[in-house]
Amino acid sequence: MEQKVALVTGSSRGIGKRIALRLAEKGYDIVINYARSKKAALETAAEIEALGRKTLVVKANVGKQEKIKEMFAEIDETFGRLDILVNNAASGVLRPIMELEESHWDWTMDINSKALLFCAQEAAKRMEKTGGGAIVSLSSLGSIRYLKNYTTVGVSKAAVEALTRYLAVELAPMNIVVNAVSGGAVDTDALTHFPNRDELLQDAADRTPAGRIVEPEDLANAVMFLLSEQGNMIRGQTIIVDGGISLLT
Repeated sequence: MEQKVALVTGSSRGIGKRIALRLAEKGYDIVINYARSKKAALETAAEIEALGRKTLVVKANVGKQEKIKEMFAEIDETFGRLDILVNNAASGVLRPIMELEESHWDWTMDINSKALLFCAQEAAKRMEKTGGGAIVSLSSLGSIRYLKNYTTVGVSKAAVEALTRYLAVELAPMNIVVNAVSGGAVDTDALTHFPNRDELLQDAADRTPAGRIVEPEDLANAVMFLLSEQGNMIRGQTIIVDGGISLLT
């Protein structure tokens, strides 16, 4: 059987890196995508290669369709196939609604939402040729609940969850399984951009019924399940991994 390949966008660090390492441990060769952190991406590649797997490191702003096409051309040249897409790369402008500008909206929606559509299109073309595959996106509770200063990201993640449902139906005939994983507050590098980071984490720790905040490993566990054979009949769903905090009023 040909060696299988997984692309994890935004996988130089944080949750994306954790997922990339888990996939490597399962035997996948990994495409590491990053936008700015080349050093971190190369460090991640070294860790994956130490597991005996091959890597391709690609710098690409997935908010731009031409960069997506260039990335997939590199994947074709290096591996000639793609079996898994984890749509993890995310960005966003964190400001009150009345301070948002058009550029803030466009930047966030392009990287967080538009990227899923066009990465999924390119991925599906490759997956169809090899009999199918799986796509999982990362979302957040801001897609369904109000979070302070989170308007652009929350709306973009809501779009990710809606697009997940549409992709799940239309790609099912190609034997492509599509889902999403939504996390509660996770202490990663991304959270350092929140002006109220410490307050947010403390509140999550205090209120979560499970007694602790969500760790990157918790999200990776859910992603790995959805990518496995055991998750084959889960389609178009957003699995919430938050220790129960979203159940509270």
